[in-house]
Amino acid sequence: MEESPVASSHERSVRLPQLRLDELLEELQARLDAARGTRDRVHSLLEAVLSVGRELDLEQVLRSIVEAAAALVDAEYAALGVIGPDGRRLSEFLTVGVSQEQIAEIGPYPEGHGILGELIRKPEPLRLAKISEHPASYGFPAHHPPMNTFVGVPIRVRDHVFGNLYLTEKRGGTQFDEEDESVLATLAVAAGVAIDNARLYEKAKQRERWLRASAEINHSLMSGGARGEVLGLIAERAREIVDAELAMVAVPMADTGTLAVELAIGQESDAHRGLVLPPEGTLMGAAYTAARLATSADVAHDERIIAGPQRFQGMGPAVAVPIGSGDVVRGVLLLVRAAGRTVFTEAETGPLLGFAGQAAVAMELAERRADAEQIALLEDRDRIARDLHDLAIQRLFATGMTLQSAGRFIEHPGASERVERAVDDLDETIKIIRSTIFGLRAREADGGETLRSRTVRAAGEAAPVLGFAPSLRMEGLLDTNVPRDIADHLVAVLSEALTNVARHAHASRADVALTTDGVDVTLTVADDGVGIPTKGRRSGLRNLAERAEQLGGVLELTCPPGGGTTLLWRVPVGQR
Repeated sequence: MEESPVASSHERSVRLPQLRLDELLEELQARLDAARGTRDRVHSLLEAVLSVGRELDLEQVLRSIVEAAAALVDAEYAALGVIGPDGRRLSEFLTVGVSQEQIAEIGPYPEGHGILGELIRKPEPLRLAKISEHPASYGFPAHHPPMNTFVGVPIRVRDHVFGNLYLTEKRGGTQFDEEDESVLATLAVAAGVAIDNARLYEKAKQRERWLRASAEINHSLMSGGARGEVLGLIAERAREIVDAELAMVAVPMADTGTLAVELAIGQESDAHRGLVLPPEGTLMGAAYTAARLATSADVAHDERIIAGPQRFQGMGPAVAVPIGSGDVVRGVLLLVRAAGRTVFTEAETGPLLGFAGQAAVAMELAERRADAEQIALLEDRDRIARDLHDLAIQRLFATGMTLQSAGRFIEHPGASERVERAVDDLDETIKIIRSTIFGLRAREADGGETLRSRTVRAAGEAAPVLGFAPSLRMEGLLDTNVPRDIADHLVAVLSEALTNVARHAHASRADVALTTDGVDVTLTVADDGVGIPTKGRRSGLRNLAERAEQLGGVLELTCPPGGGTTLLWRVPVGQR
């Protein structure tokens, strides 16, 4: 039976509105899903902003930003690169999605080449469907996971570009879209505020630490702390606050014009303590002579470190701070960080200058105390000498005269002889006391050179012959514990040893160390030359050995496996 035209037309008219309604419902559902997705994403964004804003520790803030960014755009890999002080390289690089094992296989973190550098040069959002197709693509190192899709946005702190967010490989194989870029840009704004807050908080904490350290040092100064103790406290607190691995304080040697490292605290400090440095051509000397900060980005390879790069092995950024005020510089504080660490910023070096001023106060107070003690000592010597002369000698002289007069009335030969011996003993005692008085009054007038200054001069005089300046380290009470005759031998042995290095060793460096522990004095001269030949003249070495034997000491020669020669000359400085 055929369908009537009327019925067919009616069914079609019923079916068409039904189709339109289905389409409308589907469209409505799609929009509801989109609205719900937008709502969820906005909710996630707000949660991320709140999460980032809650942190005050800068490192934790940065970590939260990277993790939030990866979650918001559903990226497999995310990173935050902090732009260094030079504005061209990345100083820090935090990652999400890459394991520690992968990081170790890949190698050093990127410095800002290729696509990463593109955002540094042009701080604006960048979205790519395939990284390798961009002209700035630099390629990936070995063991690096494959990455294609990419989106990056800059993070601004106030008007300064702090760093960049980099995200790659959107999950599901899709591309990053405009909405992803917009969400990341919004997060970057919140991140800038959070970073700024964390920095302000860090500055406040840093200022509090400086104030606490200043109060501690002022208390030590006011309570009469010794100069070395206060300087050690200043160096230790400065090292802790700026997070350095090594702190050193060098002071000028008035009689030679050189700088001597008085104390060293931290990593490999023993290798630096007692070093003697010329003011010209050295990092600490630059701060001393110019009376201003001197910095180094890599102290291990700085030409101004003449003591030898191996003394700073594993070290990196350094800052030398003059200790003093105005044109009066009393020393230099050197702070050194490990290799790979960030350089010292103005925010860190600013407080250091004021802190070093306290070190100058400590040194000045110590000098004033030493002057006062010296004056008291001299006055006491004068009083003792006066009392000995005016009282003791006169009484002894009168007693001697009495005995001498009484001796004429003694008839017994033995008794008369004993009285004469007593008179002679009194005369000898008077001579000894007079000699002591002369010594008390003349000791402070002795203007002779010290062993330290003579050692510095001997090392300096050998430099033209060697072709380089030998490094010099001195420790202990050399000018107090070492007698004059032994000091003469030491200077002669040092000159002979350095001459031998110049003539025979073909060395490129020499290290001199002069130390005393109050029992022995030890001179060590080490070079990196060819060593001691099995055949050849050894008259010079024989002379050095004879000097040591005359003084009850020893001479030892060793040739380390790595080459060179080490001469050790040790003699006792106690009673002989």
